Amino acid sequence: MSMADDSLLQRLTELEVRLTFIDDTVNELASADAELSMRIAALEEVIRGLRSELSSLRSAQGHDPHSEPPPPHY
Repeated sequence: MSMADDSLLQRLTELEVRLTFIDDTVNELASADAELSMRIAALEEVIRGLRSELSSLRSAQGHDPHSEPPPPHY
């Protein structure tokens, strides 16, 4: 093997190591993204439930926010 071949082989090995690191990082980011998406969906569902519950409570008390007078600064 010549010195040029050794240099080329070393560069190729370094690129393979970098590619492996990048591939691992992309996979970790994809997993984190999937987990965060599921958490966001769960939180959105909780918010929908809380809004519905609040609306039901307001209706049960005869509270209509549209019938309230505007705040004093209007």
